[in-house]
Amino acid sequence: MTQAKTEHKATGYDRYIDWKKFLIPLILFAAIIAMPVPDSMMKVGSEVALGSKLVRQNIAQQVFNSDYADLNQWQGQTVQLMEACVNKASFGYDNFMKRDVKWAKKAGVATNKTNLEKAKAEAQRLGKAAFESMLQSAHKLKKEGVPVDQLEGTDRKRVIDAGFQVKAAVALVAFVVGCFLTEALPLPMVAFCIGIIGMLTGILDRETIAPLYWSDATWFIMGSLMFAVAFVKTGVDRRIALMMFGRLKTPSIRWVTLIIILIISPLTMFMSDHALAAMFLPIGIVLYTMTTSAMGEDDPELAKILMITICMACNLGGSLAPSGAARNIIMMSYAEDMFGVTIGFGQWMIYCVPFLFFVMPLTWFVINWRFKPKFTDLGPAIGYVKSQIATEGSGWTKQQIVSVTIFLLMLFSWITENNLIYSLTGIRFGIGVLAVIGGLAYILAGVVNWRDYQTGVDWGVVWLYAGAIAFGRILTSTGGAYWIAQSIIDLTVPLGLGSGLGLFLSGNVITAFITQLMADGPACAAVGPVTLAMAGLVHPGTSMVPFTAMSTAIASSLAYCLIIGTPPNAIVYASGYLEQKDYLRAGAILLVTNLAVLMLMAAFYWNWLGFPGMPGY
Repeated sequence: MTQAKTEHKATGYDRYIDWKKFLIPLILFAAIIAMPVPDSMMKVGSEVALGSKLVRQNIAQQVFNSDYADLNQWQGQTVQLMEACVNKASFGYDNFMKRDVKWAKKAGVATNKTNLEKAKAEAQRLGKAAFESMLQSAHKLKKEGVPVDQLEGTDRKRVIDAGFQVKAAVALVAFVVGCFLTEALPLPMVAFCIGIIGMLTGILDRETIAPLYWSDATWFIMGSLMFAVAFVKTGVDRRIALMMFGRLKTPSIRWVTLIIILIISPLTMFMSDHALAAMFLPIGIVLYTMTTSAMGEDDPELAKILMITICMACNLGGSLAPSGAARNIIMMSYAEDMFGVTIGFGQWMIYCVPFLFFVMPLTWFVINWRFKPKFTDLGPAIGYVKSQIATEGSGWTKQQIVSVTIFLLMLFSWITENNLIYSLTGIRFGIGVLAVIGGLAYILAGVVNWRDYQTGVDWGVVWLYAGAIAFGRILTSTGGAYWIAQSIIDLTVPLGLGSGLGLFLSGNVITAFITQLMADGPACAAVGPVTLAMAGLVHPGTSMVPFTAMSTAIASSLAYCLIIGTPPNAIVYASGYLEQKDYLRAGAILLVTNLAVLMLMAAFYWNWLGFPGMPGY
């Protein structure tokens, strides 16, 4: 059993670089770096480098008839508060008058209630029409920038450097995607290449690179894999597998994959997809290893179908309830900040949950179509599990009870981290730190030792996802993600995709592409303002705005194609049974089918429901 798994891993971590294939991403990267910076990239670079300066100076002149550098504290904070509205494309006077200190803090403005009231008084003095016109003109100035040939000195250098960094970020996208598709280089080393290229191109430095590789998300992946090690060692994985599949009269692979999808997908609306992937990973592994042990030979396709089913199921339901993922809250906040449109928890679910009823059977069908295991009857595996559990006794062992208890405590802490635990301790631990605390708890309880973690945790996957976090930060901080989104819009508008359902399609395609390259939350943060701004510009005051918010969140969950697209993809990769091409075998098809389901739902179901208080588009 162990030997079979080791042989499979030799196709990944144990093989050496393939220079013939590695030349493909290298040439792509070098070609983009060598070309002159296009005007479109220079324009984005101008926005990144000088956007804040231009906006602050413009607002300071219009509100206080003074340079920004000459303002006192409360006046400077007033300008910063208005700039925060410009950054969110939130131009509404009424929305600004509702702002509070909590909102200001989230926007990065260190103000107090007194100074906030002074800022509102200035807005009131200007009047609604003048205030909104001022913010819109500042936003236009930020987007258009100043042509580089009209700049001098430091400003000119900053814009040129920023334009180059946009180009470098796009070149990095070509390099990373090329490396993943060719698998010419061990994938954890691709993660390190991201940081190295980031430093060589001046995007990152030694102070910024280390925190990116040791973020809360990286800690969470590490802690999740520690949980999986504890479950496997104590036999909890076998107990849960028996509970799930032990009563099936004919435990075929079709029934097993269907049950996995039916259990995981709805749970992701209320539980972390990371946690579910970590919980079901050892169950998938035990089903595979017990089957091959019972049958006496290996079946790589069986391992692949189980692992792919787990990660795809984890990606289906998270966008269908606000509690499912941060991306949903991000899009709800954007809709309210930019247009004053409030989407309630129940409203969101009424519009989005039906998506799950269509994509669950589609996902099950596509996975079983694309993967054809040799062994389709998992009855021998279930029988093998029963015989092993019989040797332990009918009841759960002490170690198994301790393992599950620690996991449930950590699950509770993840759910309550930003409210109950914070209110009790005054500390924002982050779910990553809590996950590692859980890993420590297994050590303290005597369930595992460090050797178990050293050999059982796929540390390459930990670094792989750390690189994904750095990759996402590079794309957002340089404006690379924004440039890609804007470029796709520029291509789709002439095709008639600039309004109505065409606008939905172009926005969803943009989001679905970006989310393959970075985590869904940052993808929404980068693309959300673009898609919502287009919706508000083309169909102002209509249901297009809330529908675009929801469709962008759902499209950001379609990260089916690359290992780095979402944590569940990375977690199941830790099994050692998958290669990058396995994600594409099912993921490329599911990306198209599930995008089609989203479009059909928007065209018929959402249009039929409408949105309260808003006309149709």
